[in-house]
Amino acid sequence: MIILGSTGSIGTQALDVARHEGIAVTGLAAAGTRIQLLVEQIAEFRPATVAVATADAATNLRAALGGLGGTPEIIEGADAATELASRASSTMTVLNGMTGAIGLRPTLAALDTGARLALANKESLVVGADLVRRHARRDGQILPVDSEHSAIFQALAAGRHGRGLTCEVRDGTSEVSRIILTASGGPFRGKRRTELMGVTAAQALKHPNWEMGPVITINSSTLMNKALEVIEAFELFEVEDVTVTVHPQSFVHSMVEFVDGSTIAQVSPPDMRLPIALALTWPRRSYPAPTCDWTARQQWTFEPVDQETFPAIELARAAHRASATHAAVMNAANEECVAAFLAGGIGYLTIVDTVRAVVEQHEGIPRGSVTLEVLDEVQGWARARAHEIMERHQ
Repeated sequence: MIILGSTGSIGTQALDVARHEGIAVTGLAAAGTRIQLLVEQIAEFRPATVAVATADAATNLRAALGGLGGTPEIIEGADAATELASRASSTMTVLNGMTGAIGLRPTLAALDTGARLALANKESLVVGADLVRRHARRDGQILPVDSEHSAIFQALAAGRHGRGLTCEVRDGTSEVSRIILTASGGPFRGKRRTELMGVTAAQALKHPNWEMGPVITINSSTLMNKALEVIEAFELFEVEDVTVTVHPQSFVHSMVEFVDGSTIAQVSPPDMRLPIALALTWPRRSYPAPTCDWTARQQWTFEPVDQETFPAIELARAAHRASATHAAVMNAANEECVAAFLAGGIGYLTIVDTVRAVVEQHEGIPRGSVTLEVLDEVQGWARARAHEIMERHQ
């Protein structure tokens, strides 16, 4: 297998699974900001090729590797992860654990090889679903890694079609009534908008249930991460109704409601290694993730999303309906706003307020006519426009 984003949260846990399952790791890609961890991964897994995002990172990596025997080939630059993904074969798995829209090109490159794609980079579908569909070579080539979409994938297997991706069955109808995505609610669940005016980055980075990278953690606090997952569910499973419910305990990872009124849920303690392992080894199940203690006294609760305080989910629904590029614009603006917030440049509430303003100003491109060049153009516009709007709040 090849792991893109090997030093991030998903990548390190994927290597836990690879270690346990005895999966050979032929390639690693990383930004290059955590060189010592990358060196340790190289020393243990002995990949043939390692990709890093900058020339400086490549220089630092070569120096850190020193005389390590069997030093891998090192490729560098903004397109290094895409180049590594393009070297996969149809018998391999490529896990895309990168964060952000930069993960789209590696996703397309992996699909072009015919390799199985274990997809944690939700932005690939949020930004470029049209392109992803065009590049996919077969049904079942993409397996979801997000815990929510893995849960849906597993629950859908209880239906007539007996496989995960796509809710449509042979007669052209759907036996699925709706998909129910669960959300933890993040660190600010129960807060009103007025209570979030002075939120700091340190507060927003304290997720109650999951350990994730900073961008995803901030997105989880604004519920933008769930907003992106709603779009991802629309695109992965081709279902019209995706509902979000807040489930603070994070044991029920998502549910599928069928037309006969039956609801199938996937339940497990919050541990990303379970969905990662499923995507890497499906249909085999062997990785020993933690299980629920059904003898312990516990309570699981569900509640509606406070749309007034956390408007990102409804913004995403509107963006998905509007055109083929509104969601890409939303994501690009959000990436810039989150970076500005983490750097102390804007306030917490300015993140989604700015994203909404950018989305509302976008004219949109019709579905079916999107290219990488078009996506680059609209995302560039969105990033620039977001900065113009943020400057007014400084």
